[in-house]
Amino acid sequence: MKLPFAQIDAFATRPFTGNPAAVIPLDAWLADNLLQAIAAENNLAETAFLVPDASGAADWELRWFTPTLEAALCGHATLASGHYLLAADPARESVAFRTRKAGILSVSRDGAGYRLALPAYAPQPRPLPAILAALGIAHAETLWHDGGYALIVLDNEAQVRALAPDFRALAREGDIMAIASAPGRDTDIVSRVFVPGAGIDEDPVTGSAHSVLVPYWARRLGRERFSAFQASVRGGHLDCEAAGDRVILGGHCVTVIEGSFLL
Repeated sequence: MKLPFAQIDAFATRPFTGNPAAVIPLDAWLADNLLQAIAAENNLAETAFLVPDASGAADWELRWFTPTLEAALCGHATLASGHYLLAADPARESVAFRTRKAGILSVSRDGAGYRLALPAYAPQPRPLPAILAALGIAHAETLWHDGGYALIVLDNEAQVRALAPDFRALAREGDIMAIASAPGRDTDIVSRVFVPGAGIDEDPVTGSAHSVLVPYWARRLGRERFSAFQASVRGGHLDCEAAGDRVILGGHCVTVIEGSFLL
């Protein structure tokens, strides 16, 4: 079996930055264990699989797999999937995806880049002592969203960049996303994201984390639009907008590999 394959750097304006995702369109769903094996073989934060949506609710069905599990929501691989489809059809302005746990998501053109619409997940204050300890933090504001998102708010960007987490301790907390954030120096906010329970110690640029970050920072900053930078080794910039029950993220993509996945 020969499957079309593309590797795309999302939230990137040049290769080797942003977050790489594999995009594989299918005619019909393969067995889940085979989808998981393909994602493990790719060994990227996420592999996105697309199937034409026969329900009429959207253009495509979309699922995401990390090397170890199926994700409930993935922003960067959704953006990469939109780029893959829109680059192949220059006359098209947007594409909608039906997902299993995150509803309908969309990607639309925005000049040379794209706008990605994700659900807004407003976090609520909750003590998270085990996560703070795993991050090596004594005291910080901590919030939680039941989708498995832990938000830790620090005082400044230097503290975020200096974090050296105990990934084994974080993994023991299960499939949770630990998001450390603070006001930025050159952007309004900065963040780093750790998901060792899903096989990803540090994610380069995480769209789904901004489903939590945007509602929090929009309220704190007192405005709906602001800029963000995820301070991983690869790094990535995002334009952020709070839009009711949606979070709108602006970004670019670069295709770095095209070919076939052989089974």
